[in-house]
Amino acid sequence: MKLSLIGNLRKLLSHKGAMLAAAAMLSPVVAQAGTVSGKTVVPPVEPPAPTPLITGNLSLFYDTHFISYGQDVWGVGNDWGEWFFHPSLELDFNLAPGLQLYINTWADVNDQVEGDIGDYVQEIDVNVGFYYTVDKFKFQLGYGSWNYASQTEHIIDGKISYLDGLINPFVALHGRVGIEIPGYDEGLVTQVGIAPATTLGPVSLSFPITVSFDTDGFHAGDGGFAYVSAGVGASIPLHKQISLALGVTYYHTQDDVIPNADSDFVVGSAGIVFTF
Repeated sequence: MKLSLIGNLRKLLSHKGAMLAAAAMLSPVVAQAGTVSGKTVVPPVEPPAPTPLITGNLSLFYDTHFISYGQDVWGVGNDWGEWFFHPSLELDFNLAPGLQLYINTWADVNDQVEGDIGDYVQEIDVNVGFYYTVDKFKFQLGYGSWNYASQTEHIIDGKISYLDGLINPFVALHGRVGIEIPGYDEGLVTQVGIAPATTLGPVSLSFPITVSFDTDGFHAGDGGFAYVSAGVGASIPLHKQISLALGVTYYHTQDDVIPNADSDFVVGSAGIVFTF
């Protein structure tokens, strides 16, 4: 009798334990972010950092030449004994995903002649336009007012780049829609090229190659093939937002299209770039 009572008690407890285990399995599991639930670890979700409204860069460059679409403006040729200081500032307004409004200014400062703008300030350019990026394509369309002495040149720029991370091909159109310099006509420069890029440790390297064509009178010469250039550039980080930029470019220009001092020459540049 006593043994039978103990046996029935054990069966009852066993049956109750099974029911409690089943109830625990059917009960919902409430998991908090970052804690361990019954199945997995749910990490805390952080919202993405907002895109700043304004970004940009300030560049301070020393160049051996002033080259404008293949034209050796000051006729330096293969003489590296001159100096040209070219500061520039660009502001980019992030209007929408992939869409930017840009405003930039660039100056040519040298001692070739006494400048009409300032003692050594020969030219100040102001450009405004849009960048639009979708997938690997980047589009640019803008207007520029280039001012030197008492003369102004009005230009329209358009460019399409395919940023594939390998050869980065591009097509660019540079149109002159107004000019006040005798001997130079309104017209169009058409360029095709590639800009291969890679990295070597923290250093970014680029190897741009450009082929350019002019319409008649654009550079006070004939129309047709104008020049081909090939170069190498390096960007070396000095700080999170400061880098050193170095570059060397070889030009071969067509004499009857761009009447330069030398048809073959090499230019060099070195500068500091601040991004923000």
